[in-house]
Amino acid sequence: MKLQQASLTHPFNEELANGSLPADRFQFYLAQDARYLVGFGRALSVAAARTPDPADLPFFAGAAREAVVVERELHEGYFQRFGLGQTELDAIETSPTCLAYTSYLLATAQTDGYPELIAALLPCFWVYHYVGSSILRQQEGNGPENPYQAWIDTYADEDFAQSVDTCKEAVDRAAAAGDEATRERMLDRFTRASEYEWMFWDSAYRLEPWPTAGLR
Repeated sequence: MKLQQASLTHPFNEELANGSLPADRFQFYLAQDARYLVGFGRALSVAAARTPDPADLPFFAGAAREAVVVERELHEGYFQRFGLGQTELDAIETSPTCLAYTSYLLATAQTDGYPELIAALLPCFWVYHYVGSSILRQQEGNGPENPYQAWIDTYADEDFAQSVDTCKEAVDRAAAAGDEATRERMLDRFTRASEYEWMFWDSAYRLEPWPTAGLR
């Protein structure tokens, strides 16, 4: 919970909550998030293929589709608002943190078991809902229009909350069925992915460059 709270109180999300986040930082975030979601969707597809419980298969398969199709529609709306075409997006280089987080999930999908994988996937659901719903609760009813309201509403939505609960339940069942060593690995993957969530927002706020860019 410390990492979730730290994500909520990060300057990126505090400024997003009151609408003062500079557009260039949000645009940078959107470009990174669009690329991250492709890897996240692939990892979710692996979870769908590996789940021992057929009841969880529709959830993970559906979440993979949501990540690649539905959430990208949110991005497209903002791309249009900011006048960002493919040329402008291609000019925003994938950040070190985006590449690291995406690579971490894909490596976990390929080298770890199902319990560890879904533990690594859970923070993306849980942290986003925590941030979105917390911001929505804190907002005053008749304030100025927030340019990031669509983002806030997406992750504070009740349907998204249900997805969070479903993923938590799957992780809890996997933990209950595993031994102590499995649970320790699950906690490690969950914690590392939660750290990457904080780092993702931090990297967007800093417009994170590659420190070696001048050496190419």
